[in-house]
Amino acid sequence: MRNHILKIVVLLTFYFPIVGQDLHYSQFYNSPMNLNPAYTGVFNGEKRFNLSYRNQWKFVPVSWTTFSAAYDFKHYLGDDRHFLGFGGNLNYDRQGDSKLSLTGINAGASYTRSLNAHNLITAGVMVGFSTRAFNTNNLTWDKQWDGVAFNPSAPSGENFDYQRVNLLETALGLNYRWQQSSRTKFDLGIGAYHLNQPGTTFYNAPNESLPIHFTFSAIGDVKVMDMLDIQLSALHQVQEMYKETLYGGLLKIHVNQKRGKETEIHAGLGYRTAGSTIPTFAIKFNEWYASFSYDLDATNFNKIVSSNRGGPEFHVRYIMKTVRPLRDRKICPIY
Repeated sequence: MRNHILKIVVLLTFYFPIVGQDLHYSQFYNSPMNLNPAYTGVFNGEKRFNLSYRNQWKFVPVSWTTFSAAYDFKHYLGDDRHFLGFGGNLNYDRQGDSKLSLTGINAGASYTRSLNAHNLITAGVMVGFSTRAFNTNNLTWDKQWDGVAFNPSAPSGENFDYQRVNLLETALGLNYRWQQSSRTKFDLGIGAYHLNQPGTTFYNAPNESLPIHFTFSAIGDVKVMDMLDIQLSALHQVQEMYKETLYGGLLKIHVNQKRGKETEIHAGLGYRTAGSTIPTFAIKFNEWYASFSYDLDATNFNKIVSSNRGGPEFHVRYIMKTVRPLRDRKICPIY
């Protein structure tokens, strides 16, 4: 049964790339440029650094490892009413014994316009280059079984025209923000990735395009009292027939609010409608932030192949803030 399941996973990976090739973070709000290009440069500060890591299906054992690194910054256009955001990210995703991988580097830009004191709207764009590849060295095939024993030197009977394909990435995004203060705000965004629908097949045949991937996100923070905030978040993703919804909440406890020693502890729970519960813990000290979550996967597939199920996920963030000089201005008129 286990071998049959692993064969099915390999086949699905090759013939249905939409399921396994787009990045997949449970803490989606901690990987903003992979969530929506319009989140580029939209944060409280001038420069932001993000690192993300996820290890999924470790015990199947068709493991799935994802890593991301991102940097973005903002540039004001004369006043606080509008500004530009620029950034880039590196993504690496690898799955299974075939080491099916997707490596991509992307550049993003955004424009934010303040409608009034509490409302902002942002439009973002992203372009990039990705390469998708696999390796057959660790794969075995049914034709290598001679009826008595497994013969690794026997021909596999499988012929791939390519083991690597390159593709151009394109994305657009839009985000609306209502902000009362730095601790009470709400973001509502929509993103669309693979707008050019690049080809992804490893065969010299009619090309199979990567479908457009839509993201619909809502992230809100509310200051409940001086020491406590609540974050609520939801994400719905659609990529042709593939759909996924995640939602969850965090309690943010401000254990120290002295300047230079600001410390927060975050704890909460998320849920993926595919059948995962996601406990999450994070700590923030000044402008450093680190979080950890663990997917408790209750799907029937994982129950069959392993009693140890789940996937750890880590995020680290650092934001640089600088004091902006006051503009020269006249305090009173000169006659």
